[in-house]
Amino acid sequence: MDCGRFINKTVRDLKPSGIRKFFDIVAQMPDALSLGVGEPDFVTPWEIRDAAIKSVQKGYTAYTSNRGLLALREETAAFLKERYGVKYDPAEEILITIGASEAIDLTLRAVIEPGDGVIVPEPSYVSYMPAVALAGGVSQSIKTTADDGFKLTAEAVEKAVTKNTKAIILPYPNNPTGAVMTGRELEAVAPVIKKHDLLVLSDEIYAELSYGAPHTSIASLKDMRERTALLSGFSKAFAMTGWRVGYVAAPRELLSAMVKVHQYTIMCAPTVSQYAALAALQTGRRSEFAAVAEMREKYDMRRRFMFKAFNDMGLKCFEPNGAFYVFPSVESTGMDGEEFARKLLEQKKVAVVPGGAFGESTKNFIRCSYASGMPTLSEAVDRIADFIGATS
Repeated sequence: MDCGRFINKTVRDLKPSGIRKFFDIVAQMPDALSLGVGEPDFVTPWEIRDAAIKSVQKGYTAYTSNRGLLALREETAAFLKERYGVKYDPAEEILITIGASEAIDLTLRAVIEPGDGVIVPEPSYVSYMPAVALAGGVSQSIKTTADDGFKLTAEAVEKAVTKNTKAIILPYPNNPTGAVMTGRELEAVAPVIKKHDLLVLSDEIYAELSYGAPHTSIASLKDMRERTALLSGFSKAFAMTGWRVGYVAAPRELLSAMVKVHQYTIMCAPTVSQYAALAALQTGRRSEFAAVAEMREKYDMRRRFMFKAFNDMGLKCFEPNGAFYVFPSVESTGMDGEEFARKLLEQKKVAVVPGGAFGESTKNFIRCSYASGMPTLSEAVDRIADFIGATS
């Protein structure tokens, strides 16, 4: 019997992740160096792990509220107010989720009607467009380039809006480019968003990994909080990828709709992970995020090393100011990102992500994560330089 005929057409038409297929191969190559997966090489700080262990020892293993532990929501609200100057009611305007990924999915499912348009900058995180499709929406891509800093402009947003556009995703600091948008740049885009009455999904998962100017949340700008769902989590800044805990902060009415989706699909985020996240914020706020600051300092050192290394070997590279990725162009080699990544893996056993995974407009780029230690990065750069020399 052909079970394929039962599969939903939208799901059937989804393309597999352009990231994962390379790392299925890498998994079979124990001596390969991976610059692919966006996962910190740091272990979750001990204070966080210890709090999780103690929560289990104390028997805190039951469901929490659908919205998450109130204490965690209160700490999250305090954090958002202190760091980004935006206030949320922890009782009714914050929801704890299974990472920022669930926050993206449930926000879209809570607001998108079939055929609604969602503006998605390109390049950006591979899950946005599939999540829009699964919610019944239509992605409206805005292509950004290295020449404009991979940032959105008011003119580009104005041009992209149609009568069906309902929302816009703001993914800054950006994966894969490392681009950031300053407060002034966000202020330039905000009037267009308000003019067309759009909802903003502001994915700020890399907010704590900004190098230079402090991160600005668009929700902190005048009249923007009321039309913004602020999405974030603990995976990147606190090295907590496997804990799968994040949050969404949004106006009461919007958040209540998200809770409906969340309670019927997830129930609540894992209790042990919520206690770990609570400890992350409590410890971090007391020590001014010392552990996060230390990790950010090391990322910054790696960032500068990788940026210089790619430019020195003749691969033009945009300077990233956030997240932990560099995004060099490989066009000068005569290969596109897909061919470059495949041959590099085969010949030098270094895994990178083809830029086409993040949008067709950046098919001549590759994404390299610098979330690995300096010995790995140094060896990987040497192998890439050898590969370029052998193919030139």
